[in-house]
Amino acid sequence: MALSYLPTHPHLHRFLPPNFKSSTVRKSVLARSSNGQDASSRGSLLLQEKNSFPGKPEADIVVIGSGIGGLCCGGLLARYGQEVLVLESHDQPGGAAHSFKIKDYEFDSGPSLFSGFQSRGPQANPLAQVLDALGESLPCAKYDSWMVYIPEGEFLSRIGPTEFYKDLEKYASKNAVQDWKKLLDAILPLSATATALPPLSIRGDLGVLSTVAARYAPSLLKSFIQMGPQGALGATKLLRPFSEIVDSLELEDPFVRNWIDLLAFLLAGVKSNGILSAEMVYMFAEWYKPGCSLEYPLHGSGALVNALVRGIEKFGGRLSLRSHVEKIVVENDRATGVKLSSGQFIRARKAVVSNASMWDTLKLLPKEVVPKSYRDRIDMTPQCESFMHLHLGFDAEEKRRERRLQFSIDTPYYKGLREDLGIHHIVVNDWDRGVDADQNVVLISVPSVLSPDLAPPGKHVLHAYTPGTEPFEFWKGLDPRSAEYKKLKAERSEVIWRAVERALGPGFSRDKCDVKLVGTPLTHQRFLRRNRGTYGPAIQAGKETFPGHSTPIPQLYCCGDSTFPGIGVPAVAASGAIVANSLVSVSQHSELLDAIGI
Repeated sequence: MALSYLPTHPHLHRFLPPNFKSSTVRKSVLARSSNGQDASSRGSLLLQEKNSFPGKPEADIVVIGSGIGGLCCGGLLARYGQEVLVLESHDQPGGAAHSFKIKDYEFDSGPSLFSGFQSRGPQANPLAQVLDALGESLPCAKYDSWMVYIPEGEFLSRIGPTEFYKDLEKYASKNAVQDWKKLLDAILPLSATATALPPLSIRGDLGVLSTVAARYAPSLLKSFIQMGPQGALGATKLLRPFSEIVDSLELEDPFVRNWIDLLAFLLAGVKSNGILSAEMVYMFAEWYKPGCSLEYPLHGSGALVNALVRGIEKFGGRLSLRSHVEKIVVENDRATGVKLSSGQFIRARKAVVSNASMWDTLKLLPKEVVPKSYRDRIDMTPQCESFMHLHLGFDAEEKRRERRLQFSIDTPYYKGLREDLGIHHIVVNDWDRGVDADQNVVLISVPSVLSPDLAPPGKHVLHAYTPGTEPFEFWKGLDPRSAEYKKLKAERSEVIWRAVERALGPGFSRDKCDVKLVGTPLTHQRFLRRNRGTYGPAIQAGKETFPGHSTPIPQLYCCGDSTFPGIGVPAVAASGAIVANSLVSVSQHSELLDAIGI
């Protein structure tokens, strides 16, 4: 699985040095996406340089957007033998998960905390199942911990069934240890049910009775029997808020409840009272069982995007970059294609799939074809807030020369970076404010710790951000060229700078960084084309449900974080798979499940 909190920051041209040329990025995209070779003879990556669309302006399925959901959908459809064309507005694929390169530093723009890539079979996470279906592997570095900085202190938090107990006893209380044990004892047995249905088996029509109910009924029944009556009763809560399980266990330790809220927020952008229990149980199964580990893709998150692009091309699909969709064309009440900003019409013979958010998809549709009830539901859906980002390139061996008074002699001494620097760091400033409060939680990733090729020799890359808690209203209407914008950017990024300085140690100096990029909600809004720069829908389990994948417009489907199962890399991968499965026959779907052994 991959935690979703880590979204975005695509093309930061607005924040790049004046002498930086975008051609550097374009060349690296072509090289990366073709895996060091020319594009596949069956499929291809197209980089639009002129107003005319390159290649045949039609396909069976046209996918709008090359985020993880769109790439998974396009890849599986190509695997099913459909003619697929994925259209991407920017000059790099991947959406919020793409990587970008500046001065030989390769930066992740979004997700960086992953697990489950190497898993296979029915219980594998959705993205691993899609990669398996596409015949793509993703080499990863494994690790088992991240640094935590909280009001109670700082410690190295390890995943696994027993390691966290030591931290709880030291930084919380013995009651916390008991509560945590009670929680694991209650929910880990539920993981058999939560993972009994392979995500790749799900589809959005009645064919699901064949690909899910008939195919996996025995394994579901077996999991219920193994759990016993009490466990089976608990399984009925999987589609309810996770807080209901926490409350039913009468967990009282404040540290444990805060920690649960933090994990839920990092996973889905809401606290435990808003996240489905199934999502949390799945995460606990991956993080707190014997032998578990976290994984980081070698060569960065861009390697994940490249693997999906290769899968699309391998099976004859096409990906066209710098192809901005201006309008979804509806003829005779059906979606029949899209119109690009160049004026080019691209025909979709069977369907159009939008990987844009629900609000941005709505903007692409002619007003007169959208039912009022559909528009009202979208307009009334609450949104998560946006992000502040900091991308840095700096010296891994940096030491700061300071002076101290020793035996009445003023002598120089040197402080270096933290010697045990790990890849991930989480800073919580104040539990009482809540993990969803603005400027309260900062997440830091230093992926060059595990994949040194992301930075020049002796250097590190770093991505830090406030996870979906930056209010868009602070930025609304500001001119990015104005002094007011620059002042606000400096003020609102200070909390991130302080967190980075705490994580890296006294040897780090912000003034000596080779690369310094600060992103704001307006960066998201402009370059990710996300309404209000939002993280996604703030839909709380038990109160509302994420929309399905069909729309009131025949032949128009949606995937991504505005659809079931919701926000997060595993979730959007599943959504893309569900749409792809729904667009082919049950027999084709079943043949694919047989082929990958699930």
